[in-house]
Amino acid sequence: MATAKPPLIIVESPAKARTITKFLGKRYRILASQGHIRDLPKSQMGVDIANDFEPKYITIRGRGDILASIRKEAQNASRIYLATDPDREGEAISWHLATILKIDPASNCRIEFHEVTKAAVENAIHNPRPINMKLVDAQQARRVLDRLVGYEISPLLWAKIKKGLSAGRVQSAVTGMVVRRAEEIDSFIPEEFWDLTAQVFTGDKKADKLFQISLQTLDGQKASLKNAQEADAARDRVEKAQLKVLSVRTSEKKRNPPAPFTTSTLQQDASRKLIFSTQKTMQVVQQLYEGVEIKGSGSTGLVTYIRTDSVRISEEAQGQIREYIGQVYSNKYVPDVPNVFKGRKNAQDAHEAIRPTDISRTPESIKDSLSRDQFKLYQLIYNRTMASQMSPAVYSTQTAEIGDETVGLRFYGEAQTFDGYMAVYKDSSDEEDASSGQKSKSMPKLQKGWKVQVDHVDVKQHFTQPPDSYTEATLVKAMEENGIGRPSTYAPTITTIISRGYITRDNKKLYPTELGKMITGMMEQYFPEIVDVDFTASMEDQLDRVEEGQEEWKTVPRTFYPHFRELLDVAENQVEKVKIQDEVSDVVCDKCGAQMVYKMGRFGRFLACPNFPDCRNAKPIVTYIEAPCPKCGARLMEKTSKKNRKFYGCERYPECDFTAWEKPVTEKCEKCGSYMTEKRTRRGEVFHICSNPDCRNRVKVESTEEAEEAVES
Repeated sequence: MATAKPPLIIVESPAKARTITKFLGKRYRILASQGHIRDLPKSQMGVDIANDFEPKYITIRGRGDILASIRKEAQNASRIYLATDPDREGEAISWHLATILKIDPASNCRIEFHEVTKAAVENAIHNPRPINMKLVDAQQARRVLDRLVGYEISPLLWAKIKKGLSAGRVQSAVTGMVVRRAEEIDSFIPEEFWDLTAQVFTGDKKADKLFQISLQTLDGQKASLKNAQEADAARDRVEKAQLKVLSVRTSEKKRNPPAPFTTSTLQQDASRKLIFSTQKTMQVVQQLYEGVEIKGSGSTGLVTYIRTDSVRISEEAQGQIREYIGQVYSNKYVPDVPNVFKGRKNAQDAHEAIRPTDISRTPESIKDSLSRDQFKLYQLIYNRTMASQMSPAVYSTQTAEIGDETVGLRFYGEAQTFDGYMAVYKDSSDEEDASSGQKSKSMPKLQKGWKVQVDHVDVKQHFTQPPDSYTEATLVKAMEENGIGRPSTYAPTITTIISRGYITRDNKKLYPTELGKMITGMMEQYFPEIVDVDFTASMEDQLDRVEEGQEEWKTVPRTFYPHFRELLDVAENQVEKVKIQDEVSDVVCDKCGAQMVYKMGRFGRFLACPNFPDCRNAKPIVTYIEAPCPKCGARLMEKTSKKNRKFYGCERYPECDFTAWEKPVTEKCEKCGSYMTEKRTRRGEVFHICSNPDCRNRVKVESTEEAEEAVES
């Protein structure tokens, strides 16, 4: 009797294939395409502009063996299911596979699941569907559009500025955002202003009864103190005023929980709380989604699909989360009505928000099966999901207006009466409020008409501040708010413009390089639409209309290209060749004696001989730190890994193999004698932490501000 041929399921990644194989066993054959099998050729445009922008697809170089294996298994399969990721790119990969394997895309060959769990996979197999050609067309429109921009402008940059440069529909707009922010900061003129606060009391003066009030009005008008003279005059008036309580108002305030994570908000929070780059966040969360080996369970998908801008959670998952919250924290932490969040405009709601696939699988319960980074990111996702379905935090507040006929001051205080969702999670606004010092934990007893005595008045000088430089987190937020790119493109775009040397990252902040400024300046002059945020966002909207079936995909390049071609013709004739002057270092080439210059390479800046190609000498940029090597006493060097992560190693490598991710300091641990490392918080606090994992002694050092004040005094 002939053995029945098992169905074939094709996914994108080997990790996902292993996880699904564990669920389905030998009943199915699971293979991974490892991403795209076909694409436009790299060696040429690959778009037939004269033939209505028809794309020319070829098998990607190096994928021949994978494709041969898929074809062989397909011939022996009773049925083929295409189970690529549930987004535009995934749909396009399925379409390409269907074309290669001669599968009718209108047949029920496509299966889709949003979490790599047994139930989700089996449910998808029982509910196959045709390939969604609207999604495929939207991906084709984006691919052709990006190819037209990249392959038409990049050669111009090569000819006029420097070989190896590139332009892109999204990357050029994002580079322009960073350049313009730097210009705003450089041109910012600070304005002086002062604020006034008074420490006051009612009744008998007691140190523990003092409370702070802040100046609001002078002679019935909003107080605006622009210089020291006005501040001193206001202080004099407050000190002489006959103050009394004019009104007291108490109320209850609720602070609602944050929405569960989208791709963007996860990248922002991981940057802020875990100091992860956007690229690292996506690498780690991809592992959590595709499956991690869990002791006793095998390969398990821990989170739902990770490229999403939806804040929706399914009713089934919501019910499980609410039940779990009631069991762990009590029913008062469960709101009467499930929390539902409103997504941003134009958000795609096909996927859920990013959440754990099983809320009972706590981070601590699987900690031993996860890497350090996987645990930290899973814990962040888990806590945010739990918080999103919990009750609001509740505060009692008190506002008191205090003054006389000429001056008005105000007291505001709030005290938390119920922690609600903050029992598991605090977002950035919660953390800022907790550290700002503006909220009072204990409120004074005040009644209308009571006299108020001034203990002392403080005036403080301030200056208006320029906008902050972008970090990866705030740049992702700005991209999302401006409608530039989509969840799947945020991290790759930022990675690209850093690796190309258009922007640089220093202490988490992003700055444009001279090269980035030069290219942006040229693009703004000759291709203003490409670097225009609104135009780029409108193109994304047009791609969305293709996805929704409101527009035929070739209308996108048809409307874009004619004007773009005109701009190209002008630029090719008018752009003058620019010679970039390399920054000269103080390092002498040990082969020919020339002063070496700084160059930008794939892994950042390096030193190169200016006499290239006659002299091909090149060196890494060496930065030494103050602390000696704990192993041999030699100097320690600051280095960069292949994944662009900073680490510290001994200059005597490979004779001495000491390395550390955390920066060593000169002090030794007073408890165990091991070397200490430096840790800086977002608020400028500095800690020295013992490197011994069994000790981890923690000593606070002066904060940045405290250190500066100490120097000044």
